[in-house]
Amino acid sequence: MDNSQIIELLKGRGIVDDALGQEILTSIDVTGKPLSETLVDFEVTTSMEDLWQIIASDLGLQTIDMTQHMPLVEVIQQIPAGLARLHGAFPVKSEGNVLTVVLEDPLNAQAIEDLKFSLGRDIRLMVAPARYVRNRIDEYYGNDSSVFNEVLQLLDSPLDGDLEGDANSAPVIKYVDLVLDQAVMEKASDIHFEPFDSDFKIRYRVDGALVEMAPPPPSLANAIISRIKVMSDMNIAERRVPQDGRIVKNVGEKQVDMRVSSLPTQYGESVVCRVLDRSSVSLDLVDLGLPQDVDNYIKKTMIKPNGIFLVTGPTGAGKTTTLYAALRNINTIDTKILTAEDPVEYDIDGIIQVPTNEAIELDFARILRAFLRQDPDKILVGEIRDIETAQIAIQASLTGHLVLSTLHTNDSAGSVTRLIDMGVEPFLVAASLEGVLAQRLVRKICNNCKAQYDPSQMVLEQLGVSPHELGDKKFHTGEGCDQCGQDGYRGRQGLFELLDIKDPIKDLIIERSPSVVMNQKAIELGMTTLREDGLRNIYSGVTTIEEVLKYT
Repeated sequence: MDNSQIIELLKGRGIVDDALGQEILTSIDVTGKPLSETLVDFEVTTSMEDLWQIIASDLGLQTIDMTQHMPLVEVIQQIPAGLARLHGAFPVKSEGNVLTVVLEDPLNAQAIEDLKFSLGRDIRLMVAPARYVRNRIDEYYGNDSSVFNEVLQLLDSPLDGDLEGDANSAPVIKYVDLVLDQAVMEKASDIHFEPFDSDFKIRYRVDGALVEMAPPPPSLANAIISRIKVMSDMNIAERRVPQDGRIVKNVGEKQVDMRVSSLPTQYGESVVCRVLDRSSVSLDLVDLGLPQDVDNYIKKTMIKPNGIFLVTGPTGAGKTTTLYAALRNINTIDTKILTAEDPVEYDIDGIIQVPTNEAIELDFARILRAFLRQDPDKILVGEIRDIETAQIAIQASLTGHLVLSTLHTNDSAGSVTRLIDMGVEPFLVAASLEGVLAQRLVRKICNNCKAQYDPSQMVLEQLGVSPHELGDKKFHTGEGCDQCGQDGYRGRQGLFELLDIKDPIKDLIIERSPSVVMNQKAIELGMTTLREDGLRNIYSGVTTIEEVLKYT
């Protein structure tokens, strides 16, 4: 039961009119709040329970309080796990040939008919909030790979090759929902659907590393890809060119945004979903694990009236998260903050956020130019990609605005030479640039299975540490346990390198000195390099030698 269906139901009862219904749906799309919360905000209902009472009344059904209901084992056994997952059904009572169930979607009449046919029972329906039904299904039927397989086995006849029909078949819909839900629950940042010659792989990226899940049959590849394209409003008939789309999905009580990209390959379309789950990312400086001097520097820089502050690193290094956290630290009623992003990853109350749109030539440079007429105090530009964006950013900083942005370079000093290589005059870079923060993300050792060990001499040499430097320093690794999926790692931690643009560095910029010279001067002035910050995290037992060698 989607939001539009519920709004239609409320309109049918005269609770909302067409204009209010559209306003509610638009608000949900903008804020990402659940429908139940939005209805409370608009004073249509006072709680989520009220909403479900209205739905039950409209359907002529009774409600049931799932938080108080204690199901019997023999009743749970009336519906196999795969069938419960497939139809979002949970049994609450069994009397003779009548089985009473609650559905995640009580408007799904086809689910009731399918349950009747599969179980050979009469089905009676009661109503409960969808999230409680889903929680009970998770609790009593599990969420492991066996459930995925059971759902697939419910395909009692081969798919007929009709892309739209296959994509909308119940087992395919449910299977894709399970894959996406599981990825969100495991805090995956990306989900990869990859067709090959003889198999079809599904992989999650968790803490920066790819993990493969049990693959579905290759014969289902087209149906699964088509289902994702339907969900993300792509053209399922077009399979020759790359496409982009978006999925907004409710997982539990939260709404998760997924950016979807399809790519034609020799064996079919490869699809990647980028998961933008605000609840799994901390947008607070305190939680980023910044060294104290870096934390102090960022807080001091954020209250400066003008200048440019850059965060640099490869894709997936956490640059945007750091900038969001910095902005939230100064997001007060007396500060006007504007951001230009590609795309807007997380909505932040009180900040005006503008997405780029290539289709209408709304790029960073054009948005930034418009920002200067909006009386901002602080500006975030998603990335400085070209000379035009760089020049406008510098102009903005020199006319009394603090500008934050990102670059893709290997280290902090490399950002300075990148700007100059783009065509920015060195004296303008020296005049406007306040500082550059280079960062990487390394995996943290799982606290549950952390163990001390002695690394080999060869590994220490790779790290650039001599035995006499070690003293009594300890090294740790993760042995692998159930909590970390036998991986030895759980969560990620940033490594940071801060280049403060002091006068000696400004002189080198104006002289067009190479980045290696600037880097050496910064180290003389007290800069901690990425490798040195990596060593700090190794010695404190946060991460492993292997992770630091991999990323620095």
